[in-house]
Amino acid sequence: MQFRKRTLSTFLLSLALLGAIIGGWIWYQSSGMRAGQGVSGTGPTIDAERANKQQLPHNLHSGARLVIPAIGVDAPVEPVGVQTNSTLAVPTKNQSAGVGWYAYGPFPGERGSAVVDGHLDRPGGSPAVFWDLHNLHEGDEVKVIDSNGKVFHFRVIRLATYSPTTAPLTSIFGNTDGFFLNLVTCAGDWILDQHQTSLRLVVYTQLVA
Repeated sequence: MQFRKRTLSTFLLSLALLGAIIGGWIWYQSSGMRAGQGVSGTGPTIDAERANKQQLPHNLHSGARLVIPAIGVDAPVEPVGVQTNSTLAVPTKNQSAGVGWYAYGPFPGERGSAVVDGHLDRPGGSPAVFWDLHNLHEGDEVKVIDSNGKVFHFRVIRLATYSPTTAPLTSIFGNTDGFFLNLVTCAGDWILDQHQTSLRLVVYTQLVA
């Protein structure tokens, strides 16, 4: 995967879809998902026909990685878009060991808030890629390495947990005051009748080099 600037129209589309994708993606993400299953939820969804007309950037190639030395993460990055059922897709090539980057938002290293999500656990409850995300601390290093070997260095600036209904979506997806990479996973207790956890963990990071 190569990260480069995209057109203004793609950026504007990402802003238009921002409010719609949250309920159908991260904020109702359930753990223990079956392989190949998309994320669904009770929140608003995307206009799938509109979104599907917007192709993912053609310059995206396999090979990009997310590296978090403090917790031993070295994960393949998969760009994710919108499924036909109007929910945001999850990684399919490496569902438990990989991470998904919302490809209609900024690239890591571009101005704005790039967002990457990953599963907390696997089917059956064993650890997945972001199992130890809560153990990060302010100042810890996060790196994104593209397929050309270019490294984008980020530092953790804070961690926060939110309920699915109170998360500050503008802070997570829409902050354009700098160059950010925000990592998201599930947290809290499993709510059986809702098929989701009670909290979401967001690790906010900022580009340093």
